[in-house]
Amino acid sequence: MAEMPDGSMGEGYFATGLDKVVGLARKNSIWPLPFATKCCGIEFMATMASHYDLARFGSERVGFSPRQCDLLMVIGLISKKMGPVVKQVYLQMAEPRWVMAVGACASSGGIFDTYSVLQGIDQVVPVDVYVPGCPPRPEAILDGVLRIQDLVGKESLRRRNSPQYKALLDSYGIQ
Repeated sequence: MAEMPDGSMGEGYFATGLDKVVGLARKNSIWPLPFATKCCGIEFMATMASHYDLARFGSERVGFSPRQCDLLMVIGLISKKMGPVVKQVYLQMAEPRWVMAVGACASSGGIFDTYSVLQGIDQVVPVDVYVPGCPPRPEAILDGVLRIQDLVGKESLRRRNSPQYKALLDSYGIQ
């Protein structure tokens, strides 16, 4: 059950701010897009299974179309050749969008310090939450989703239009 946002309550009415209601709705209806590779993808499959059940947190619908999802979950090793593909998928997502790097390989390249492996997807797209582990346990992935939900619920409706956010996207070459 979702917690009620702050507001005024009386006999037969409840009043609060629009940004709090929108934050509550977004927070509890995140549609993830898994970009899974290697062993971390298997752990994500376990997270979606009945024992851990990611659907309990409002992420029932896992989509594979970037235009319908708002959380890009980059799960596992990303090679330098796949970097532009990850960026293209990110650009095809509608705003507001969030990114979660799952596993040591997606976060920092993991144990693969070679010429062909991207040393963290934050070189290609801005990352909101990092989930550590090699591979991360399903509990860690669930914790990452809860952290994304906290971020989404507290985000201002005007943050995406702020000069700081536009400067962040410009630093990645995204207009």
